[in-house]
Amino acid sequence: MTYDVFWFLPTSGDTRYLGTSDSGRAPSNAYIRQIAETADRLGYDGLLIPTGASCTDPWVTAASLVTVTRRIKLLVALRTSITGPTLGARQAAALDEALGGRLLLNVVPGGDATELAADGVFYDHDARYEAADEYLTVWKRLMAGETVDFAGRHIRVEGARNFHPAVQTPWPPLYFGGSSPAAHDLAARHVDAYLTWGEPVAAVAAKIADVRERAARHGRTVRFGVRLHVIVRETEAEAWAEADRLISRLTDDDIARAQKNYARMDSVGQARMAALHEGRRDRLVVGPNLWAGVGLVRGGAGTALVGSPEQVVARLEEYAALGVETFVLSGYPHLEEAIRFAELAFPLIAGKAPVTLRNSAQTGGAFDVRAAAR
Repeated sequence: MTYDVFWFLPTSGDTRYLGTSDSGRAPSNAYIRQIAETADRLGYDGLLIPTGASCTDPWVTAASLVTVTRRIKLLVALRTSITGPTLGARQAAALDEALGGRLLLNVVPGGDATELAADGVFYDHDARYEAADEYLTVWKRLMAGETVDFAGRHIRVEGARNFHPAVQTPWPPLYFGGSSPAAHDLAARHVDAYLTWGEPVAAVAAKIADVRERAARHGRTVRFGVRLHVIVRETEAEAWAEADRLISRLTDDDIARAQKNYARMDSVGQARMAALHEGRRDRLVVGPNLWAGVGLVRGGAGTALVGSPEQVVARLEEYAALGVETFVLSGYPHLEEAIRFAELAFPLIAGKAPVTLRNSAQTGGAFDVRAAAR
């Protein structure tokens, strides 16, 4: 069973512990480039570059990686609420050309009404998806080389044109995640790949079935992916100990404050993440090797697969059996965990080359004892 494995760039900062600690790492461009170069060299298939008020700009970040990556694809946010489709088409075409056809786009209609208001956007939940539908309708026509006149409820353009085409035709693939009926409708009409946060297998199966059914009504098919954190160690006991350590510096006040913040959001996906654990430390194991501890204080994807390499890959393959073709993974800290996951798990994943030497010690230095045996 083959599938793509992406990694995540922590453009709002990185850490060895969740919550407040002295181990935080600033999202400097040098550090982000280091993670990207490492993931590229190890054989990851893509990199998700997140978006949000606390993140460095995803388009500037992606542009900085053009010359330091060779083969890895970049999944960059296409913000349909705070940019126009004409500008979005120009940016996408230019970046795809610079990357030699390695651009993927993550459609983001919004997510947090408070954050959108700070950007001057005041759509309610469903209006965000109405605007995204109009945006993508215009954007796709521009990327396909049309001159576009369009007058919708939210977007109006006259004589819009994208003069410089992208490498990928008719456009770079569109990814998207959302859990509401409006989000599933948008996925069914427009996107190439639907991403869900890591819920239990049965819940993911239900979401996939719903999006498939809606897409079929439009005569379309959609690919699927899952966004998860991973905590992989040589043994299951070591992995669970690491999960405990990751949240060991969280206070009950930290958790309550974070959960109160997420509760005010109108994101259905965020509500589903919170419902898995309800802010309680004694409800964090929500499925086989599936742990919701990250979501105690992190918005968005809040679950991790925890276990030995064999266990974690077995869980990935359960999702893959549903039709999942892409996994977008991450771990704290992201540089070290990108290496660790590749070393431990890639030998068990079809199509992934091992990144370590087997049965060949390389620690002897210049006077290695192996020389005496030759």
